[in-house]
Amino acid sequence: MSYHVDTVPNQAGKPAILFRQAWREGKRIRRKTLANLSRMPPQFVDALRALLRGAVVHQHIGEVFTLRRALPHGHAAAVLGTCRNLGLPRLLHRQASRHRDLALAAIAARILSPASKLACARQLSPGTAGHSLGALVDTGPVRGNEMLDMLDWLGRRQPWIEQALARRHLRDGTLILYDVSSSYLEGRCYPLAAFGHNRDGKKGRQQIVYGLLTSADGCPVAVEVFAGNTGDPTTVGSQVEKVRRRFGIHRVALVGDRGMLTTARIREDLKTAGLDWISALKTGDLRKLLEPAAGAAPPLDPGALVPDAVAEITSPDFPNERLVVCLNPRLREERRRKREALLEATEETLSEIRAMVRRKGSRLRGAAAIGRRVGREANRRKVEKHFEVRITDDDLTFHRRQARIDAEARLDGVYVVRTSLDADALAAADAVWAYKSLTRVERAFRNLKTGHLEVRPVYVYNEARVRAHVFLCMLSLHVLWHLRRKLVPLLFEDDHPGQARARGASPVARAEPSGEAKCKAATGVTGDGLAVSSLDTLLEHLSTLTLNEVVMPDQPNRPFTLLSEATPLQRRAFELLEVDPMPNVAISMTP
Repeated sequence: MSYHVDTVPNQAGKPAILFRQAWREGKRIRRKTLANLSRMPPQFVDALRALLRGAVVHQHIGEVFTLRRALPHGHAAAVLGTCRNLGLPRLLHRQASRHRDLALAAIAARILSPASKLACARQLSPGTAGHSLGALVDTGPVRGNEMLDMLDWLGRRQPWIEQALARRHLRDGTLILYDVSSSYLEGRCYPLAAFGHNRDGKKGRQQIVYGLLTSADGCPVAVEVFAGNTGDPTTVGSQVEKVRRRFGIHRVALVGDRGMLTTARIREDLKTAGLDWISALKTGDLRKLLEPAAGAAPPLDPGALVPDAVAEITSPDFPNERLVVCLNPRLREERRRKREALLEATEETLSEIRAMVRRKGSRLRGAAAIGRRVGREANRRKVEKHFEVRITDDDLTFHRRQARIDAEARLDGVYVVRTSLDADALAAADAVWAYKSLTRVERAFRNLKTGHLEVRPVYVYNEARVRAHVFLCMLSLHVLWHLRRKLVPLLFEDDHPGQARARGASPVARAEPSGEAKCKAATGVTGDGLAVSSLDTLLEHLSTLTLNEVVMPDQPNRPFTLLSEATPLQRRAFELLEVDPMPNVAISMTP
C-alpha cells in the first residue's frame, strides 16, 4: 500500500490535485482518493510530496545544521590574493617559514585594520580572529612576542627586499621621487627620538623622520628612518648612496621638493655622485632672478610671462642648470585673495590694540608693554612684516608697506623648476610634469599617516623594531598601491591619469579628468551599473562576503567551510584583482 499525490488533467479548467491511496489486488492496481488538494496552497502540496518521498520535517533550521562561526572574508581574500599575485611571499624570503607567514599576514592586516603588534596577533589567532586572514595564511595561535621576533627578522631582510623591489620598478635613466615626513612615538626610543617641539608644534612628543623613495608613477620602493631632529636636506646623501651602491642605478634623476633638494644638497651630494635632479627654486632664489645681472636685463620678468605656459631662462647664479618658469593665474589670484584677507585681519587686530591704548584710563601704557602686546598678537598671521608700526608710551600708529606688498605680489603664481637634465633628455613641459608628480609621494604619506595604514603612533620602543615597523608599513603601502590600480574602475578615481599629459595639455593648468572619471563622479555608477565608491568603502563591502564554519548536528567534530554568495559588485572586484575568494585548501576556524 502506498500514498501519493496525483495531478489529473481537466479539460474544463485547472488540473485536479488528488491525494490518493494505492494497493494491489492480484494483477490489478486499485486507487482510492482520500482528499482533493486542488484548493490547497502550492507549497503545501510540494511539502506533502516531499514527505511522501521520505523527507524529514524539522521544527527549526538549527536542527539541520549549525553555523558555528562566520568571519569577514572578502576584504582579506582580496588583499592576500593581491600579495600573492605580486609574488610578495617569495619577495620576503625564498623559503617558507613561520617568520615569513607572520610577516605576510602582518602586511595584509595593516591594510585591513591597522593596530599594534599585540592587537594584530589577536586578530590572526583563531580564538580572537576579527577576519579570515589568519585562517587563510594558517598562522594558528599567534603570540605578541612572535610578532616582535618577526619584526626583527623583517628588519634584517630589508636591504634584500628593497633591492628586489628596485629591480622591478627602477632602472637606469628613470625618475625617482623622494620626500620625507615624520611621525610621533609612544614611549622612549633612543637615539631615534627627538624631544621638544615636533613638526605639528606639539610639546613633549617624540618623533622620527622617514624618507620614502618611489618610482616615477608613485610605487613605493624603499624607506629609511632617521632621528627625529634630522633636517630634510641632510637625508638626501643616504638616498644617493642607496640608489647608486645598493640598487646599482647610476643614471637616474632624483625628484624632490625645493625645501629638500636645496642648492647645498645639489652641490655636495648630487653633483659629486653624478646624479641628475629635478626640483624648484625657493622664494629667496626667485628674488635673485628679479635683479639685473652684469648690466643686462633681469633673467625673470613676471609681467612678461604667459599664463599656463612654460618658458626657459638662464641665470649665472645657477650655472649648468635649466630653469623652467611657469605662471599659474589661478594660484596668483588665490594668493592675492589670501594675502588681502590676512592683511585685513591683522589691521583689525592692530586697530583693537590702538583703541585699547587710546582708551581713557587704559592700563596698557608704556612703549615696552605695548610692543609686547603687538608682538604677541599682531604676527599670528605672519604678515606683520608688511606693516610699519610706530609705538610710543601712550599711542600706536601703523600703515601698510605697500612697496613691500607689491614686491611680494609680483611673484604670486610664479614658480621655477630647476633641473640638470638637458633638453634632449627632458623637455621643459616634462620637467614640470615630473616635479608635479611629487603629489604621488604626498598621497603615499597621507595613506601612511592616516587613512589605511596609520604608521603612527609607533608602539615599539627598540630602535631596530621602529625601523622594521616603518618598513612593514611601506610594504603594506606597496600592496595598497597595486590594489588601488587594479580596482580603479570601481573607485572615484581617474581610469587614465596620464591622459592629460598624452594629449599635450599644459602642465601648469589643472589636469582635467577623463570622460570615464567625470561620468563616474556625476552618476555614481560604472558603465556596468555597479556602484562607485572609495577604496575604504569598497573594502568594507567586500568584508560582508563571509567565510562560515558549518557543522551537522550528528557530526559536530567534522566542520566544513561555506562561502556566502557574492554580490555583483564583489564578483566584479575579484575579477579585476584576478583573485578567487574561495580558499583552495581546507581551513579551520575553530579556536
